Amino acid sequence: MTLGSLTKARGRVRAWKAVGAFCAGRGGDYAELISLELADTKATLLREVIAMVALATGLLFALSFLCIALIATSFGTPHFIGIVWGVAGTWIVVSIAAFFVLRAQLRGASHFAALRSELCKDAQVIKEAL
Repeated sequence: MTLGSLTKARGRVRAWKAVGAFCAGRGGDYAELISLELADTKATLLREVIAMVALATGLLFALSFLCIALIATSFGTPHFIGIVWGVAGTWIVVSIAAFFVLRAQLRGASHFAALRSELCKDAQVIKEAL
């Protein structure tokens, strides 16, 4: 072994030691960040679910009574069958639209974004150190 290769090997060992110390020091930070992000995500999700359930329940009752009133008003008229099918079709369209809106909202959700960002930054620091 030459002196140059020995020095190069020691440098690599020092670099890996530094990376190991860096990762060990960041482990506690990651654990804390995960617990904070988990608590924040849980609280946000709970608020959103409660709000969605309340909104959905209110809208369903309002639309149900509106549809019943519309059907009852048209009872005995020549337009009764058309109105009943119109109400059913409207409910189907509203259900399909709600499905696509919910699907679009779920695609945009970014949970644990701060943790992901920190992990990417640290991976970049490690790559630069090596």
